[in-house]
Amino acid sequence: MKNVFNIYKNNLIKFFKLNTVKIIITSIITFLVLLGVAFGVLWFYRDNISDYIVENYLEKSEILNKNNEVIIPKVDDKPKLIDQIVKVEDTVVNAVKKARPAVVSIVGYKEVPKYKISYKEENSFLPGFSIQTPIYTQDGTEKKETGSGSGFLITSDGLIVTNRHVVSGSATEYKVLLNNGKEYTATILATDPVLDVALIKISATGLPFLTLANSDTLEVGQSVVAIGNALGEFQNTVSAGVISDLSRSITAGTSSGQQEYLDKVIQTDAAINPGNSGGPLLNLKGEVVGINVAVAQGSSNIGFSLPINSVKNAIESVKKTGKISRPYVGVRYIVINEELKNKNNLSVDYGILVQKGKSASELAVIPGSPADRAGIVENDIILEIDGVKIDENQSFLYMIRNKKVGDTISMRVLSKGVYKTVYLVLDAASDSQ
Repeated sequence: MKNVFNIYKNNLIKFFKLNTVKIIITSIITFLVLLGVAFGVLWFYRDNISDYIVENYLEKSEILNKNNEVIIPKVDDKPKLIDQIVKVEDTVVNAVKKARPAVVSIVGYKEVPKYKISYKEENSFLPGFSIQTPIYTQDGTEKKETGSGSGFLITSDGLIVTNRHVVSGSATEYKVLLNNGKEYTATILATDPVLDVALIKISATGLPFLTLANSDTLEVGQSVVAIGNALGEFQNTVSAGVISDLSRSITAGTSSGQQEYLDKVIQTDAAINPGNSGGPLLNLKGEVVGINVAVAQGSSNIGFSLPINSVKNAIESVKKTGKISRPYVGVRYIVINEELKNKNNLSVDYGILVQKGKSASELAVIPGSPADRAGIVENDIILEIDGVKIDENQSFLYMIRNKKVGDTISMRVLSKGVYKTVYLVLDAASDSQ
């Protein structure tokens, strides 16, 4: 009986082992067949699947056409998405071709003494030895390069815009090198000590020049191109990027140790290197939207440009009068914010507080100035200019800078707890103001 049971048991085990192997092999074959069928279906309908992905996931991708307009690629757009990307590249290339001939390099030179060397033989303290003592004698002078920057032509007869710090160093002569290799000696017409701008002139005609755009219409994310004499060595270098932010306020320092406060500048990730200063920041139409002015030290691709609208008044002033006329009010002030309000128990958290400086000569209100004539006194708070609040978005300096000499403006003032409106006519600032 026991033998019969063992035989039955062994046969049962063999049966299950055999069927298990068959099941595994059958499952693998079935999986491979299904995988092959699925791949075949996907391959057969690959175009439909590709169009579905483009329609549902790339429908909102923004691409610029040659007219600098935003378009939305769809499935039935002809040409396809890749063609639109090529068109964007073409737009950048066309902007560079249009603008590059009008971008110049500016190099400063200074006459420095030139020396010749001779040697005088003198006895050494060691017997039998002598020493050669060098003697330097001035042998005239020679021109030495002191620095370089960039600029751009704005008229066909040689008027050039650049940064003030590009032409305010120790150089006694400035040369302008055009994109075609021609060189001219430049005359400095005017510089603005507040806004880092200078206008210079070369004697030539029939020159290419750039068109000035409206920088007030700029938007964050908009594509831009920078051109300039990078590092003072690579003339008319092109870099592209986007506008990273608007209305930045920075304190910029020059190589000579000077510092200047610049308000409402454009931040861009287009590479701006030393030597690019004074060069143009362009939109994709090849129009100037800014003047490259500074780069954040120790950063990667953080550059700043003066919005061209803040420079237009200076340009028109030079064209008409030969000099830059800046409007001024004639007050010394500090900007009011929440912290200053709480610290001094003020009733407002915006505007400017008219206040004297640390020294006795730093008066709150300049005698005879427009503010003085309008009755502004120390501790007055100027809240608005022409109905616009003075705050972090609209600074006092920026609003006045965008006015013209001779303009009449209204100011809403809080004086000794009383609100009033005063009117004043803007005077032209002197170089010391």
